[in-house]
Amino acid sequence: MCCLVAIACFDMNAQKHLNESNGLEDVTSSRDVFIKVNRDVSVGGYFSYIDSLIQRYDTLLPYKLNEHLLVHANSWIIDSLANTDYYRLMEKDSFVYDQKSLHVLLKGQNLRIPDSISAERLLSALNKTTIVVNIPEFKLRIYQDSLMYTFPIRVGKNEKKYLKMGDRITNLKTRTGEGTIVSHVKNPDYYNPVDGRKYYRTTRDDKRVTKLPQIPWLETEINGVRYGQLIHPTTNPKTLGKAYSNGCIGTSEAAAWILYYYAPVGTRISIQYNLTITTNQGETMILEDIYQ
Repeated sequence: MCCLVAIACFDMNAQKHLNESNGLEDVTSSRDVFIKVNRDVSVGGYFSYIDSLIQRYDTLLPYKLNEHLLVHANSWIIDSLANTDYYRLMEKDSFVYDQKSLHVLLKGQNLRIPDSISAERLLSALNKTTIVVNIPEFKLRIYQDSLMYTFPIRVGKNEKKYLKMGDRITNLKTRTGEGTIVSHVKNPDYYNPVDGRKYYRTTRDDKRVTKLPQIPWLETEINGVRYGQLIHPTTNPKTLGKAYSNGCIGTSEAAAWILYYYAPVGTRISIQYNLTITTNQGETMILEDIYQ
């Protein structure tokens, strides 16, 4: 019997109490421990729900459980979150005004608690993760032992502009350098950095208006400095592949969910400006020098 099963069986009454208080019940086999979700969980309540699981079950485990380990042990959750992307839903003729109302965990689904061996393997993989951004290519890549994902991005404009939020003239170019992901913003507020106005709705590429989605933003520290240069989703993917932002790196909504779960705090990031690249066909290509 693995150590997790032994822990889960150590005091079944106490375990049952934890599950009932958290809206869960155990489904335990001879090798693994699962917790069964007994109510639907929406995007708006997702993080508080996951955090409550971590808080309750972490004390029963021989290792430090965290959100990224739990979700990678149940990687289908990432797909479920990515599929709340407005444009993915519209491809299925499903218009959603409020993304936070969508269910991402459903009653009856099982969540696997990884044993210590699986947790160590998952953590080792996450610790190998590196994010590489090439500005003039408008691409963000996620590497572990090899390339895992490539996403189109938008980058900062080639101009200087007064931003009320910083109260100064700001160079809007995305800055290059080496650094790390230093924090996550799980429930971001949306402000126009030019005039400082907070907003709650967005006009999509198809001209329809929706509430702003709840998708994590990643804060970077580059060359030892926190410039406020974030990686976050855009609600207008037609701007991907362009120098369009006020310095931040923009992705699609689906890509932002995937990136969040491959970029725990401390993940390495390299932001580069390489004009000469090699295509998938092995050919050399010279990119446009967008920052001249």
